[in-house]
Amino acid sequence: MPPRTEPVPPVRLMSAPSPSPVNDAESAAGSGNRTWPPGLRYAFGFAALNAASYQIACGNPVILYARWLEAGATVLGLIAGMVPLLNLLQIPAARHVDRIGPKRMVLRGWTVRVALVFLLAAVPLTGSFLERSTRLALLLSVLFAFNLVRGLSVCGWLPWITALVPAKLRGRYLAVEAAWVNGGGLAAFAMVAWLLGVQPSEMRFALVFLFSAGCGTLSLAFLRRMPEATPPEIVVSRSRQPVPWRAIAAHPPFRRILRQSACYQLATGGLLAFTTAFLKTRLGFAEAHVMLLGATTFVGGLSNVWLLGRWLDRIGSKPVLWMAQGMWVGVLGCFAAVAGGWLPPAGGLLAVLLFLAGLGLAAVQMSTLRLLMGTIPAMGRSHFFALFSVVNGLAAGLAPILWGLLIDAARLIETTGWGPLSHRYGLYYLALAMVMIVALFLTRPIEEPESFDLEKLLRELLTRSRLRAWLRFWPRV
Repeated sequence: MPPRTEPVPPVRLMSAPSPSPVNDAESAAGSGNRTWPPGLRYAFGFAALNAASYQIACGNPVILYARWLEAGATVLGLIAGMVPLLNLLQIPAARHVDRIGPKRMVLRGWTVRVALVFLLAAVPLTGSFLERSTRLALLLSVLFAFNLVRGLSVCGWLPWITALVPAKLRGRYLAVEAAWVNGGGLAAFAMVAWLLGVQPSEMRFALVFLFSAGCGTLSLAFLRRMPEATPPEIVVSRSRQPVPWRAIAAHPPFRRILRQSACYQLATGGLLAFTTAFLKTRLGFAEAHVMLLGATTFVGGLSNVWLLGRWLDRIGSKPVLWMAQGMWVGVLGCFAAVAGGWLPPAGGLLAVLLFLAGLGLAAVQMSTLRLLMGTIPAMGRSHFFALFSVVNGLAAGLAPILWGLLIDAARLIETTGWGPLSHRYGLYYLALAMVMIVALFLTRPIEEPESFDLEKLLRELLTRSRLRAWLRFWPRV
């Protein structure tokens, strides 16, 4: 029996949609045209360069610089939580997407962001006349401004991309975009490892942030060349009625995805930042080695194109969520075992775990976005995306702050002889594994009528996927 589809609550947000180029793209996709819409390829160049810039300005390099300034776990959690917490600004900004236009809104925001990254590059140069605490406060101020602008402008991105990409190509698009994003991040981390070396300095950190600003500047050229698009709901409404956020949140299919995704964000919020600190402080790796290990997460993300590719459109998003989150539980358990001394802190083992972490991050992100694009109604799409981003942002933003407080507090109860329970990072990874198990169970109620069940999924994997080639080497007794 097919899954029961619950009625959509009446959500009156905009006037009736008018014909738009999106409808032509959808019909072309439905008629068998599998090529990208004109101009969409510029989105991939933007994705790679923006990822290279963003992963430096808000990723491992800025965490390492904060540790260089002797920031504690709570401050690191605050840095990691800035990006998702300031997604709250998408709620007031969403009402302006229709008036300004998604492309113009994103382009303006990204231009200001790049200017702020240049300002970030100047912070390490103040080391000769400012104390470390003052530089740390200055770093936090620039990062706050950067993420403030991001929160105001990013709400135009998903409606814009959803309008440009036909429904039948979204899984493929997300896989290709993830490849470019992870490729850009991989190249950026390799460059950062080379720039920092084993003995970093203020000047080396300044060069790293300047490289981020250069990548951001180049990304703007690709962003400007992306085509305009008018989604069905981008018709400026003259109504003064407030947006029915409660009705949007009560839409049953959307609510189930929102609940599962928020729990997943609670488990992964700040994870890479704290893992960076774990590698540096607990295991004693040099900055260059931390960056090279971190680069394996992008290799894992790139592997999704080979492992999933067009399979995401074939098997559906829900089976991928099941497999990715189950893998996450195992990865977090292994990190807890390393922290507790049950597994050796070998570079090869850590590289494999971070590779699987990157694989899981990209797979869950792709699957969730595809589910969201296919679930939310056309009317009020920007408001659905804004609410989704805000709720997930709250979970992902508060999580690293809470986990940072937990890590700092657990320092007082560290002991010996209890494995993962004897060290603060072991307790941290065990807590994440338990939250991930909850997210795994919350995946079950999600509705996706076209997804494979377990039996059909195994049949496809064993007969039609690339896994079949590996099974030829399986020993036959």
